[in-house]
Amino acid sequence: MPQTLAEPDATSTGSILHEPAEVYHAQADRYLSSHQLADFRRCPLLYQKKKSGLIGDQDRPAFVVGRALHTLVLEGRRQFEREYAIGGPINEKTGKPYGAQTKAFAEWAAGHGKQVLTDAQYELVEKMAAGVRAHSIAVDYLGSGEAEVVARAEYGGMPCQIRMDHFDVHRGIIDLKTADDLDYFQVDAKRYGYVYQVAFYRGVLRQVISVPMPVHFIAVEKKEPFRCGVWRVHEDVLTQAEKENEAAIGRLRSCQEMDNWPTGYSELRVFDVF
Repeated sequence: MPQTLAEPDATSTGSILHEPAEVYHAQADRYLSSHQLADFRRCPLLYQKKKSGLIGDQDRPAFVVGRALHTLVLEGRRQFEREYAIGGPINEKTGKPYGAQTKAFAEWAAGHGKQVLTDAQYELVEKMAAGVRAHSIAVDYLGSGEAEVVARAEYGGMPCQIRMDHFDVHRGIIDLKTADDLDYFQVDAKRYGYVYQVAFYRGVLRQVISVPMPVHFIAVEKKEPFRCGVWRVHEDVLTQAEKENEAAIGRLRSCQEMDNWPTGYSELRVFDVF
């Protein structure tokens, strides 16, 4: 696999954009994203509180590792080294590194002006990246096309934006995921709504290029033996997920018009699972 694909920049080709992640996320108040729609499907009130700034997004260690893996695998070693510092300060009393949650570590990280991975996190990222590189289909699919591609368009009557992990005009949308156990990836994909996410990508992208593109998942385990797998998402599954996304966007527009944000649990339910 090439260590790097096309370098990200601020240029655009038509309505397909390359822009830094912070520029993309700064548009979140103007454009609907797949993650915002997922919040709405789960609970309209949750969506509204996040949109209003009353609830912030949590940044967990697993998210840091996932972002670092995306940078290394999709954008290459050079970009990875631009964005990440490795290690941490050493506690002189113990001779061991300070924990990632300590004040000393936070001050050390701030001084580097980069995102920071502990030695253990960096080792994990490298092993997962090696797992991806060991899969011939994954190598082939990521060998052409571009990483971190942004598109914006009106979809379902709302301005929307997407940031695809990887896009190729022949292979379509490729989404890189991490997995606890590859044997259960399809179960986890359903649990975490991955199909709705990539169906949203495809729906927005189709407004830009007028062609429904294929969608693939590349998933790699977060533990030994760091197996990697590649899945093509079935057309029927994507079509159904797009319909459900579009219905959810319609409900979102209604909530906005009425300024009414239900929890989804206001009605009496029947407990019928034994």
